[in-house]
Amino acid sequence: MSKSQEILDEKKYNKLIVILSILIPVVVAALFGVKIPNVEPLTFLPPIYASINALTALVLILAFIAIRNKKIILHKRLMTFAIILSVAFLGMYVAYHMTSDSTKFGGEGTIKYVYYFILLTHILLSIIVIPFVLITYVRAITNNIEKHKKIAKITFPLWLYVAITGVVVYVMISPYYV
Repeated sequence: MSKSQEILDEKKYNKLIVILSILIPVVVAALFGVKIPNVEPLTFLPPIYASINALTALVLILAFIAIRNKKIILHKRLMTFAIILSVAFLGMYVAYHMTSDSTKFGGEGTIKYVYYFILLTHILLSIIVIPFVLITYVRAITNNIEKHKKIAKITFPLWLYVAITGVVVYVMISPYYV
């Protein structure tokens, strides 16, 4: 594939990347204000979606190892699986918050500040990582490998941080679930 063809292929996805990068956080934020009446709260979901975050972190690390060992097909499959896991997480996370009241963190002192720092950075980076993941993925599927490698060096640690801190936030707040 020629360089100009790679650029054209990549440009086809740019509008979709922009739309999804804006739409996903806006829709998630809007759905936080929606409570489905007369529905049993989905209180069983937080440990499941925390486990999905842990699995996502593991898959990201395995994908990193795979590409370092030049196992390109395995890397592609693992990265696609990581995206599927992230979408599953997001669906469960939104479903939980549409049926359940938010849990307040009950810790006091220094741990409270640590928790809110981790939570805030997790939320902000989970928004910021969306376009990075999409751009990185598009550059891979359009065979723009040099640009893919450059942005993957930024995307990987951001996405891994979001996945790991999702688990940490759950572990820290789980004693306060009703």
